[in-house]
Amino acid sequence: MLHADAEARDHGPRRHFLRRKAGADPVPAASSGRQPFKKLSIFFPMWNEEQYIQRAVSAARGVCLELVESGQILDYELIVVDDASTDGTPAIADAMAAADDHVRVVHHARNRKLGGSLKSGFAAATGDVVLYTDADLPFEMTELVRALRVLETYEVDMVSAYRLDRTGEGPRRAVYSFFYNGLVQLVFGTRVRDINFAFKLCRRQVLDHVVLKSESSFIDAELVIRAQRAGFQVLQIGVDYFPRTRGVSTLSSFGVIRAMVLEMVRLRRELKSVVPVKGPTSS
Repeated sequence: MLHADAEARDHGPRRHFLRRKAGADPVPAASSGRQPFKKLSIFFPMWNEEQYIQRAVSAARGVCLELVESGQILDYELIVVDDASTDGTPAIADAMAAADDHVRVVHHARNRKLGGSLKSGFAAATGDVVLYTDADLPFEMTELVRALRVLETYEVDMVSAYRLDRTGEGPRRAVYSFFYNGLVQLVFGTRVRDINFAFKLCRRQVLDHVVLKSESSFIDAELVIRAQRAGFQVLQIGVDYFPRTRGVSTLSSFGVIRAMVLEMVRLRRELKSVVPVKGPTSS
């Protein structure tokens, strides 16, 4: 496990690199000698997110346009996975797709929870790099600029972010997260400190080799665990966290926790037969 902790572990030039303000003075890919990514895919799993959808897609579009202008990517797509929403989310998403060719919508006929939504999003994404995150924008979207730079500079296969300050999520969620992350680390030997945080930036190679099965919120952990067992390298970066201000999160409900624990047990059995497939990383 590689680890980039901008607050405590980096020194000298590397520290300056990791702490540099996202989006400031971008270095064109051509001048750095690196090849730009052909396409960046960003997708949002959404269930009843009419209060957030326009803000989320607009923020993602703005960052993507900056990345195209700076030469870091050549093209992009923004995907909304509508998980059988019962509010105005489907209509808003379809209207945004009709107005912008870069926006696509995947509709679920039935509610498939986070696991099903992530599987649909990863399957729909066509980019050589793919970011998944939540509609409530738990981090500033400009962090993507830094994450792409880290992915390429350190030649890793996935960037997984963690929250620098978790006090905003409330005491109960903080306690649940602490024990859940500890349990996953103990059972699977991972060192990811915030494994369920909705910021996973993956190269296409990871998605081509990792087959996700979870239908619950355990899918975040499954993605990282399967990727590491397959030989892919995961690097962590810290980001400022912005808690949800509208709507209600259900990730700490008893039913969700029970489903996650059951899938954790199943995955541990399956991983005994996993054989690393990782080849040389290239951008």
